[in-house]
Amino acid sequence: MSTRVLVCDDQPLVRTGYTTVLSSQPDLEIVGEAANGVEAVEQARRLRPDVVIMDIRMPLLDGIEATRRIAGPDVTERARVLVVTTFNLDEYVFEALRAGASGFLLKDTPPEEVIAGVRTVAAGNALLAPEVTRGLIGRFGARIRDDGADGRIEKALRDLTSREVEVLRLVAEGLSNSEIADALFLGRETVKTYVSRIFAKLGLRDRVQAVVFAYRIGLATPDER
Repeated sequence: MSTRVLVCDDQPLVRTGYTTVLSSQPDLEIVGEAANGVEAVEQARRLRPDVVIMDIRMPLLDGIEATRRIAGPDVTERARVLVVTTFNLDEYVFEALRAGASGFLLKDTPPEEVIAGVRTVAAGNALLAPEVTRGLIGRFGARIRDDGADGRIEKALRDLTSREVEVLRLVAEGLSNSEIADALFLGRETVKTYVSRIFAKLGLRDRVQAVVFAYRIGLATPDER
């Protein structure tokens, strides 16, 4: 089955570029385009794409709020959102990740990486390289902690074993499953199982949410970078 993609950007040339690049792939199908945030939300609800490429700065409704309405925690049928920004440490990107986005691309990303990024997100994985995870989330870690950890979060954390807490901390540092396996002297499949259990216990969708959670409860801090 093809991955259905909705392209949202207020610049026609940018939309055309993404459409041209992605539609050249047999496993990717462009199902629609949107020129502003309102159109993005409407088309996402109507077309039910698998992945939405979302520009951050758009008229009528910005990409952050559009992302929240498409992929936020209160949405029943979510699409996976891949946000686009000009700068790799743009504060708007951080807010979009918290709103439910699965990752981000830079606007000057090469075509082959755009294609790979869409496939990565469609497969249910977060599109954040380890160094980007450390920089982006670490930069705004204090703000996450200011939100505080409510009773639900504290209860969820108590459900984790000491090993799972250790794995979560390493995920928050941006380590891959292979790197975590080497650090803890575990098998890769064992680490994969731990990560899956952590997601299930905490109600997390992907590694991005795991990183935000770890910073929110103080398990990881910017000072550790």
